[in-house]
Parts: sequence; structure tokens; C-alpha cells
Amino acid sequence: MKRLIRIKLATQMKLQQHVLLGMSIALLSFFVLTINSAHAARIKDISSVQGVRDNQLIGYGLVVGLPGTGEKSNAFSEQSFKTMLNNFGITMPEGAKVKIKNVAPVAVSAVLPAFTKPGQTIDVTVAAIGEAKSLRGGLLLQTFLKGADGQVYALAQGSLVVGGLGVEGRDGSQITVNTPTVGRISSGAIVEKEVPTPFGDGDFLTFNLHRGDFSNAKRLADSINNLVGPNTAYPMDATSVRVLAPRDISQRVAYLATLENLELKMADESAKIIVNSRTGTIVIGQNVQLKPAAITHGGLTVTINETQEVSQPNAFANGETVVTNKSTINVTQEDARMFKLDAGATLDDLIRAVNQVGIAPGDLMSILEALKDAGALDGQLIII
Repeated sequence: MKRLIRIKLATQMKLQQHVLLGMSIALLSFFVLTINSAHAARIKDISSVQGVRDNQLIGYGLVVGLPGTGEKSNAFSEQSFKTMLNNFGITMPEGAKVKIKNVAPVAVSAVLPAFTKPGQTIDVTVAAIGEAKSLRGGLLLQTFLKGADGQVYALAQGSLVVGGLGVEGRDGSQITVNTPTVGRISSGAIVEKEVPTPFGDGDFLTFNLHRGDFSNAKRLADSINNLVGPNTAYPMDATSVRVLAPRDISQRVAYLATLENLELKMADESAKIIVNSRTGTIVIGQNVQLKPAAITHGGLTVTINETQEVSQPNAFANGETVVTNKSTINVTQEDARMFKLDAGATLDDLIRAVNQVGIAPGDLMSILEALKDAGALDGQLIII
């Protein structure tokens, strides 16, 4: 009887633990849903869990069935074609020439998401690596997709969907729309092997911020500690926050599902100005401040016109027709306007002044660089 009573008591205690754990997770979910979401971001949107990551796969294969837009005859393509035939037990005679206009060697790439199981399918991208003109209408033969460790994780095969178009006339004229040498196969690869992840190992989970920031790392840890309890999470550096987690895998999944939906108010970004010198794109952060400065900017416009003059001799003269070039150069100087920026001028003040003067993006780049050199710009100027 005493043994039966002890067994019953132990069973009841385990049941109570499971009930309390379920209630704790439910209460965590309830608190997350009731937090004010104004000007906040979810943890799952600003960070990723360490060890939960995608894996790149790559392979080499052949696309067949092309309407004469495949590879030209060369040693590289012929070797690939003969190797494929040898895999099927077909041996080509020595010195035999093969016409492979309907075949193209291709590189096949894919991304294997975390936790993808054998038997599931993933999308693949196929790109010609030779002189093939188009992959439209082609069929990718079975291709092994390998990871960085050299092991095969998926097998790809299927018909390509090509968004590009290429047309060539007999006189050599051609029209190309998009890229006809790159195609895609939706669900074109079957996963054969799962990539192991350390998600269930140890007593901790680590959140890695997409953009490292000490303030955001501390706020992420504080938000978890305020919800779960003190000393549950602590920032390791500007990017990583370590969180105590249960060892049981099912409890860990429920625990992470609750934490990743927790919202926190993000810290303001540092003052930055991003300038793309190639496209003329300028992005100015909201925290950029300007010190008192007076700015004037003007430019020279140089126009060069080239004309040809023909000197024709008389009909009975023995002279020759002569063509001479005549250049006309005009230089126009624009009126330089000055505008003043007072102390504590913000982004709005700078935009308003620039719009009034009518400065082009290229001129604005020069002004920003001059302001930075003069010490009148509180912010980081990044030129890409």
C-alpha cells in the first residue's frame, strides 16, 4: 500500500509540474499579446536564433531539349555530354563528334532552410555557364546538390521556367529581354539529407541582432527579463543576447514561440548620411544635426558643339574635296545662391533649404562633404 501511495503521489507531482508549465507558457503568451505595440518591433523581426540558419547548395548538371540554343561544340561541353552518357552505360567511339546544340552545361544552386526534412522539396535556380543562348524549353537532368562539406543534401530535376527572351536574325541583329540563360524550377529538388542544428543543445538560446547595437541588445534582454523573470537573459555584446531555456525540446519550441513575438521599442539609429555616388541616391538619417554654417554653391556648364564643313572645289579644278571639323565651346556660369543654417538645424531644415535653391543630387554630395570637412555636420558620412 505504501508503495502504491508513493507512486500515485509521484504521478500527481509530475502532472502538477506539467500543468504549471502549461499555465506558465499560456500566461507568457497572454502577457505578450497585451503589451502595447506602438512604435515597437518583434524579436523575431530584428534578430535570429543562433544555429538556426539556411545552408547553400550547389551542383553541376546538364539541361537538354533546347531548340538549337544550347552549347556550341567544344571540348568542355563534349566531355560533360560523354560523361553523362557513360553514366547510362553508353560509350561514344573515339574521335566521334557530337552535336550538342540542344544541350547546355549549367550551374544549379539552392538554399536549404533549417529543419528541412528528407522528402521535402526546395526551389532551385539554374544558370548557363557556357555559350548557350537560352535555356527556354529545357529540362534539367538529375543533378546532385552538395553543401560546403561536399556531401549531397538534395537531388534536382525538372522543367525550367525562364523569364527572359532572346531572338537573333540571320543578319546578326538580336534582341534580348531580361536574362534567357537563367531559369528556375519551383520545388525542383528533393531533400535527401537533413542538416543537423544545435537548436536543442545546452541550457541556453542565443538571439543575434540583425544590426548590432548595444542599446537594442540591452532592451531585448530587459524585455525578456521583465516578462519571464530576472537573470533569464543577459546581453553578451552589441549583437548577441543569451537566454536561459528548458532542455525539453517541445517546451523549448513553445518557449521560443512566446519569446520571438515579444515586442520592444527600438533605440534610435546613430546619425548617418549614406551617399551612393553611382546612382546619386542620398539617404539622411533623422538624427543628423547641422551646426551654424553659410553655404554657397555654383557651377560651370561647358557645352561643346562639333560641326563638319565641306570644301568643294570647282568642277574643272584639280583640287580635292576636304572635310574640316569646327568646334564651338560655350561656358556658362550659374548664379551661386547662399543659404544659412542656424544652430541645431535638422534634416527638415536642410531639405527645405536645398529645395528652395534647387540643388541637384551631385551638388548636394559636394555640399555634404564640405560640411563634414568644416565640422558643421554631426553625423557619419558614408559614401558607397
